[in-house]
Amino acid sequence: MIVKRIFVSALAVMFLTVAAGFCAEQPKELTVFTAASLTGAFGEIGQIYENETNIDVVFNFDGSQVLRTQIDNGAYADVFASANTKQMNALKAEELMNNSSVSIFTRNKISLIIPKDNPAEIKNLTDLAKPGVKIVIGTKDVPVGDYAIQIINKLGNDSAYGPEYKKKVMDNIVSQETTVSHVVTKIALGEADVGFAYVSDVTEDLAGKVDKIEIPDEYNVIGQYPIGILKESKYPVESEEFINLVESERGRSVLEKYGFEPVESPAATATPSAAAAKATT
Repeated sequence: MIVKRIFVSALAVMFLTVAAGFCAEQPKELTVFTAASLTGAFGEIGQIYENETNIDVVFNFDGSQVLRTQIDNGAYADVFASANTKQMNALKAEELMNNSSVSIFTRNKISLIIPKDNPAEIKNLTDLAKPGVKIVIGTKDVPVGDYAIQIINKLGNDSAYGPEYKKKVMDNIVSQETTVSHVVTKIALGEADVGFAYVSDVTEDLAGKVDKIEIPDEYNVIGQYPIGILKESKYPVESEEFINLVESERGRSVLEKYGFEPVESPAATATPSAAAAKATT
């Protein structure tokens, strides 16, 4: 009888141990480091993921260069979504990414944004060189700032504008921000006359505060947005399922609603089992 009780007790301990280990492997949350320009779209996609998986998504929205620095310094993340390939490639080179998981999932254009009342009467690119115009851009390290400088350089190399135009525009820059969100906020508050931001940044809630002016394609820059899984992720399968949702028809529909441009993605037709298989290879 004593032996039987010991055997039953041992089985109970083993069962509880296995059950506890199984439960410990189930993620309570995914940590997703995300470029600030994706705040609205990823917030909505994250809610869809949470509703369907019961796994919380914890976002860290900031400038892509800031997020990369945080990861370099040891911050934990399961997924990284960048507003340019530069920051992603740097993490790949440092062997911090699961390189086979990285893909371009969307694109974005730059536009000029102005306060609704437009006190400086900015109507086109030419007006950026007017004396006294206050321009806000991102820093050279944040993708939106890098794109802005590329556009200004293109204009300066075009005979229709020229080097003198470029100099005047650069002289009119009064602030360089570390995230595109800060650029948009300054324009919405009327602290500057015009800024360089993404087309997607003029959301419905900002439509009453700012307007956008399109930049012609010959001068514009198309921002490529990559996403991928960190090597240190504890939950690669669940991370891949999140990316699969981002790249699915539903995810792309949300991104397009926020002004992002679609890219062709195999995830749009991938099955859940295929996504899981990819995550484990």
